[in-house]
Amino acid sequence: MWRLLYNTLVILATPIILCILLAKKRCRRGLLDRFGLRISPVLEPSGERRPLIWIHAVSLGEVVAVTPLVKELHRNHPDHRLIVSTVTETGREAVEQRLVGIAEHRYAPLDVPWAVSRAIAQWQPVLYAFVETELWPNLLWTLRDRQVPAVMVNGRLSSRSFARQHIAGLISFYRSVLRSLTLCLMQSERDVQRIVALGADAGRVHRTGNIKFDQPMPVMSADASLRTELGLQEGEQLLLAGSTHAGEEEALVAAYRQIVVTHPHTVLMLAPRHIERAAEVVTMVQAAGLPVQRKSGLDSVGSGARVIILDTRGELARAYHEATVAFVGGTLVPVGGHNLLEPAVWGKPVLFGPYTDHCAEIATLLLESGGAVRVSGAEDLARRVCAWLDDSAARRRVGEAARQTVTDNQGALRQSVDFIDACLSAAQSPSSRSVGSAPQPVIARP
Repeated sequence: MWRLLYNTLVILATPIILCILLAKKRCRRGLLDRFGLRISPVLEPSGERRPLIWIHAVSLGEVVAVTPLVKELHRNHPDHRLIVSTVTETGREAVEQRLVGIAEHRYAPLDVPWAVSRAIAQWQPVLYAFVETELWPNLLWTLRDRQVPAVMVNGRLSSRSFARQHIAGLISFYRSVLRSLTLCLMQSERDVQRIVALGADAGRVHRTGNIKFDQPMPVMSADASLRTELGLQEGEQLLLAGSTHAGEEEALVAAYRQIVVTHPHTVLMLAPRHIERAAEVVTMVQAAGLPVQRKSGLDSVGSGARVIILDTRGELARAYHEATVAFVGGTLVPVGGHNLLEPAVWGKPVLFGPYTDHCAEIATLLLESGGAVRVSGAEDLARRVCAWLDDSAARRRVGEAARQTVTDNQGALRQSVDFIDACLSAAQSPSSRSVGSAPQPVIARP
């Protein structure tokens, strides 16, 4: 019943979805692929077909998180081809930059019956893995029908998503979707409890931790050329606010106006989560009476109190290396927070606001270790930044605690790879398949 009802609603909504995607310039590329009108093949030049593993990562953040996993699968299964599908252009760019020679990019099909069926028929995956909680019913139902194991990796359920999905009338719907999964590899015990409450088979749910902790630890010495490239002079201190949203950028600018009164050699860099908002942010900063530059338009290094807008793709993680203090956005407004580990891996003291539902476990770990401080608003943020700018020893202790938190919580990658390897072995065993369900791996709980 649920499948028929869902597909009826999806088909009725398809013209609206098409109009929305056509209206957004950034969504037009790959539209034929996404609607199943053109599915790019994955054949070898010789026409041969190797077993294929399909990994789905929505956008840039998910691609960054899953990159070590894809590389590990490539090492463990050199005879398999790997494709990584995304929804966004930034995701596509990340796959092509980070996984060249390892995996190929494809656009994920929209969850309409014909697009899903054509993609699966064309690619013929032996295993499908997806990052976090991209639950697309048609895709998962069709994979189950074809006895292809589906694995949720780094799974999480925010409070908002859980509340929306945990509605009495929808529980049986989500149960029908979740029972299509071979394994649910969750970030935290909270996520385990929530997905079981939504109807996942408890025997298929495991807590593996967060694979974002397993990003390779960066190594970079002080780089004067990078500082110049970012528009910074020698001796200037950088307050870098990454992945910011409307509403919190105003709070950051208000805090910065207080900070420069006593620390005039501090520069504020704002990195909007959505680069297309850069012009809007520039206008807001100008209205606040502060000099502002766009990173994409820097023709010389500025001087004095000023705001730099990081409006170029793929540079935020590296820019955190030059930060004196880092703030992670989506936390002063009710978004839920973004990647707190990006500054932590560089050993930077981390600030974030009260809204951290999307990264709750990481936020708690950083707070408990002393590697981060939660601020309530502009006044609180300004006070904390000034305290750290005045005390380099305290700033260094907090940064070292943040970096140590990352190191102490690694291991999710190894567990996730072990589960996926077991799934592949079960799927490719001649005697393992039973009609109507994906093969189940036999794995001892870690």
